[in-house]
Amino acid sequence: MAGSDMARDLQVKETSSDPSLWTADFRLFFTARTTSLLGDAMLPVAITAAVIRAGYGASGVGYALAALVAPFAALIIFGGVLSDRLGARRLMVVSDTARLCSQAVLALLFLLGTPQLWQILVLLALIGAGSAIFQPGVASITPRIAQDVQKANATLRISESVTAVIGPSLAGLLLAISSPATVVALDALTYGVSGACLVLLHSVPMGPAARDGESSFRADLVEGWREFRARTWLWSVIVVFMLWQLAGAGPTMTLGNSTLVTDYGTSTFGLVMSSLGAGSVLGGIVAIRFRPRYPLRAGALSMILWALMPLGVALGLPAPLIAGCYGVSGVGMAFWIVMFHTSVQTHIPQDVLGRVHAYDAAGSLVMKPVGQALAGPLAVVAGTVPLLCVSATMALVACALLLAIPAVRGLKRVEG
Repeated sequence: MAGSDMARDLQVKETSSDPSLWTADFRLFFTARTTSLLGDAMLPVAITAAVIRAGYGASGVGYALAALVAPFAALIIFGGVLSDRLGARRLMVVSDTARLCSQAVLALLFLLGTPQLWQILVLLALIGAGSAIFQPGVASITPRIAQDVQKANATLRISESVTAVIGPSLAGLLLAISSPATVVALDALTYGVSGACLVLLHSVPMGPAARDGESSFRADLVEGWREFRARTWLWSVIVVFMLWQLAGAGPTMTLGNSTLVTDYGTSTFGLVMSSLGAGSVLGGIVAIRFRPRYPLRAGALSMILWALMPLGVALGLPAPLIAGCYGVSGVGMAFWIVMFHTSVQTHIPQDVLGRVHAYDAAGSLVMKPVGQALAGPLAVVAGTVPLLCVSATMALVACALLLAIPAVRGLKRVEG
């Protein structure tokens, strides 16, 4: 592509202030989403403390966290089908109610004594399953309550970034002044607040969007896959991101985080994570104000910034510079996420959006734990620094691959 064409295609324009975003329903949805995310961010810290206090050690913590995450990855596709069949808002309320009840029972068990490990795992699996039927609704409801979908996604991304930083810190503070059981109970209330806000929404019906005829669960599942597969730009992005999660993000989380803790200390690790969160907030703000004509093209270019995250650790930079690298990486990643989610929500028909979003979410996440698990053994053989350099390179490779696909780089922004 010629330089002049690239400059023209990447031209962005500042958006005008749009106060209509903050309607009564969007405020309710924003509150529901933020409180739910806060609960999600607090829970791993609270559970880690509770499981260790119960005497199950590091292995117990590993099992507990796996029990929380595995059902989400396994069931989110089915959650997408249920969201389209029964209604996104209804499923999200059911999810919040189920997670509130499961977590309240878990808090009660810790309060009354030492629960069996299997009891903890079963209840956490139920909470993870609840998250799997909640998530598809986020994609389905956002374009129905916001005229400016990109601005809405950017605002929600800022909220997600803030809760990711505040949640663990708040859980740690509460653990310092109360018991893990109390923190688990307070965390459960966030799902109650989320569910109450969703019940009060007016512009989104409890039932599903209008559909032609009746269909089976299996037919809906197949239709979602057909809609996903029919869009080259969508499945191409997911394939590229599977590769990036395997060789980029997964190893960086394992090796980058462990190196920061062992070589720089926990206080530096906290500083770096806070910088990452701040960068994500800034990326969301950038996505609010600027609208690329070709969102996936601009988002792919922003992925180059992510390479600074593993590269800063690999080069052994001073802590402030590493924090700066993580902050800049957060900007690029947040901008990409907003561009991608907005593209999905504005190009996919409403009646299949939950299912299509579930397929892309599952595909995006499936290789991440594989990359995380393989990073440690590979580091023993090849070394941590070389693997982190490979991870940094993968960001550049992912960008190049995305830009090389005509359907991705040529996807235009939907106006309105």
